[in-house]
Amino acid sequence: MTSETATATATTPATTLPPAAAAEPAATNAAPQATFTAQGGKGILVTEPAMKQLALLMTQQGGDKVLRVGVRSGGCSGMSYTMDFVEAGTIRDDDEQYLYEPEGAPSFTVVSDPKSLLYIYGMQLDFSTALIGGGFNFSNPNASQTCGCGSSFAV
Repeated sequence: MTSETATATATTPATTLPPAAAAEPAATNAAPQATFTAQGGKGILVTEPAMKQLALLMTQQGGDKVLRVGVRSGGCSGMSYTMDFVEAGTIRDDDEQYLYEPEGAPSFTVVSDPKSLLYIYGMQLDFSTALIGGGFNFSNPNASQTCGCGSSFAV
């Protein structure tokens, strides 16, 4: 599949660990999560859990929907993230479109306006099922500060 890229976090391979560290339980040496980009290696980085959740939500939406991701003014830190499924017919001429093709799930398109891309380029989208802090999480390398809720930021 051409849309998958190995840009996961780096870890030390087990073969280079000292003998004492190699004896630790496997849970402490958890494998990094795969990170996906759209066709051509562009778009928002999406972790495997987020990719599965988005594919599930996309099938539940039905019809000809796309995922619009962007930013708007507001939130505790000055700007907040937006994510919503919208009709494909609402895509504007200046919108950037990225096709994601998860293995074993339907493909979907992520759309973003050019102004939002200035703030979210290189952002990673993750998904957690944790009771506290669960849901979609944004990790934005462009943010100079974020708030505790994780849904707003400043640049």
